[in-house]
Amino acid sequence: MNDKVILASASPRRKELLEQIGLAFEVIPSRAEEKELPGETPEEHVVRLSIDKASEVANRPEITGRWFIGSDTIVLCNGQILGKPLDEQQAAVMLRQLSGREHQVLSGYAILDRETGRQRTEAVMTRVRFRELTDEEITRYIASGEPADKAGAYAIQGLGVCFVAGIEGSYTNVVGLPLCRLTLALKELGIPLSI
Repeated sequence: MNDKVILASASPRRKELLEQIGLAFEVIPSRAEEKELPGETPEEHVVRLSIDKASEVANRPEITGRWFIGSDTIVLCNGQILGKPLDEQQAAVMLRQLSGREHQVLSGYAILDRETGRQRTEAVMTRVRFRELTDEEITRYIASGEPADKAGAYAIQGLGVCFVAGIEGSYTNVVGLPLCRLTLALKELGIPLSI
């Protein structure tokens, strides 16, 4: 068994965030199904999906590695989960919902240790406040293509930052991984980091 770390995500943002902290890892996207379960809290939802994603890759017999990181991010507005928009029309509906309001971004993560069976999981919440958006801004933003694969139809690390009037909590959590909390969990598990 080697000590390789695997990121079970196709997200380029999560890859960049882990590179930022100097973690040596490989990317193997998970094929786990992302669906909501009835009666699940938003926190339970993101943690369960994070575990599902990490487990799906860890359970593939052809994959070598010891630690597997899964993650899931959702936007919560007025108690409603906003995932990735299915099309431009849904993206516009989501952006109108967020306009002039505060919402929460929840990112869950799971780190599974294939050798010992140990795992660390957590859901981290960040509050984000949008300014009022005009219909023209929403149309232009959707035309940029940026909302297409983002929870809540925006990217705080891209053009979407122009809509953010304020933030309370972890910025990287909104991007896709709560690095402050994640690095502590990685250290607890004995995964070597440069910091």
